[in-house]
Amino acid sequence: MNRPQTTPAAPATSGTPAALTTAEAAARLDAFTVVDVRTPGEYASGHLPGAHNVPLDRLGEASAALTEAAERRPLLIVCASGARSARGCARLADLGVPAATLEGGTGAWAAAGHPLERRAGARTPWPMDRQVRLAAGSLVVAGFLAGLAWAPAHWLSGLIGAGLAFSGATGTCGMAALLARLPHNRPGRDAIPFEETLTRLAA
Repeated sequence: MNRPQTTPAAPATSGTPAALTTAEAAARLDAFTVVDVRTPGEYASGHLPGAHNVPLDRLGEASAALTEAAERRPLLIVCASGARSARGCARLADLGVPAATLEGGTGAWAAAGHPLERRAGARTPWPMDRQVRLAAGSLVVAGFLAGLAWAPAHWLSGLIGAGLAFSGATGTCGMAALLARLPHNRPGRDAIPFEETLTRLAA
C-alpha cells in the first residue's frame, strides 16, 4: 500500500501560520528571509544565522519592507520558543503577508545543535516569557503580602491575574511591551539601527 507523500511546510496564506521543525528549517534556511521578533537584547544574545531583528511590537512599522522581502523569498519568523513568532505570523497574515514560524524557536534550534550568531561580549537577557513570569509572580506575591496589612492591596494580585487572563485570551501582553522598554532589552550601541534593518529587508 503506497503512503501519501508529504512536503515540508510552506508559509501559510490563511490566519494559521505554517510551522517548520528545526530540521526542516536547517535543511533549507538559505531559502528563507529569517525575521527574529524578539527584543533587541534577546536577539543580540544569539540568533539564527542571517536573521533580521524586527521586534514583535514593530511589525506594523516594518510591514512594507516585509511585504517586499516576502515577494522575493518566503519569510521565516522566529522567537525564543515559538509563541511570539506564531503571533507575528498571524499579524502579518492580517496584513496580507504570508510567513512561517519556527517550532520551538531559537531554544529548539540551539538544542538541536544548530549554530547561533551572537556579538562578542553581548549580554544574555532572559527570554521575554520568563521575564513576564518573574514580574507577574513578584507583583502577585507583593499584593498578597501587602494585603495582609492593608486589605485593598489584594486588588494588585487580582489585577495582575486579570491581566494574565486577558493576555492568554487575546494573544497580547502589555507587561511584555513594558518590559521590552527596559535597558537590558534595548539595542546595544553597536546594534544595527531599525531603519537599516528595514532597508536590508526591502533591498
